[in-house]
Amino acid sequence: MSPITVEVVVPAFNEAERLPRGLDLLCRRLAQLPVHASVLVVDNGSSDGTADIVRAWPAGPVEVRLVHCAKRGKGAAVRAGILSSRAAIVGFCDADMATDPAVLRTFLALLRTHPVVIASRTHPGSDVQARHSRLRSAGAQLFRRFSRTLVPGVGDTQCGFKFFHGDLVRAAARGQRASGFAFDVELLARCARLGGALPLEVPVTWQDVPGSKFSVLRHGLPVLAELVRMWTVLPRPVRPRPARTGAADELAAAPALVRPAA
Repeated sequence: MSPITVEVVVPAFNEAERLPRGLDLLCRRLAQLPVHASVLVVDNGSSDGTADIVRAWPAGPVEVRLVHCAKRGKGAAVRAGILSSRAAIVGFCDADMATDPAVLRTFLALLRTHPVVIASRTHPGSDVQARHSRLRSAGAQLFRRFSRTLVPGVGDTQCGFKFFHGDLVRAAARGQRASGFAFDVELLARCARLGGALPLEVPVTWQDVPGSKFSVLRHGLPVLAELVRMWTVLPRPVRPRPARTGAADELAAAPALVRPAA
């Protein structure tokens, strides 16, 4: 995987308000990395100026490309972006940049030895600034219980900041069927079954940003239905492997995590 190239997929549905700031931050962080990087913004049928923002984005050291996805759903958008990618390292993050992309420096160091590295808000080393309602927090706990039947041992499947070896995640995405908010679980499960290993969870600084499209009342039941469908079609869950010797040392030796700029 040398030289390393990186493509970052950003799913976007009516993100005209949040996208400019998020895209600017992402491009600045990527430009600071010692690798060639580009961004794929996937317009998921937006009715605002999301696509126009991407088309008009000024040229710079980090290329920004527009991908269209007519099928609605965050999972469908991420899948379209992954399958449009060509890089050795491919990942995705949300348009709000709740996880500061500066942490990518740490991720790239860990991806040299781990095929899947994901941000985890449940990691004891994470700094999470959330403003979720009690209903959403209760729903998240229920969701985690169900998701662990498909990806045992993974504490946080839903943080929107995940990176993979490109060939592995493209193979996983080709079989992906979930198009809604539960797609992360299927993608991780398929990667585990193809690569034989569960993801490495990394502590991050995560800040809740207003404007989330997820609603417990509107999306709660469809998300649980997606998990049930996954259980019926995916092969037997992969049992978690014991922590590989040295993995904790690798994380400690990786570049220090960077808190979001003010």
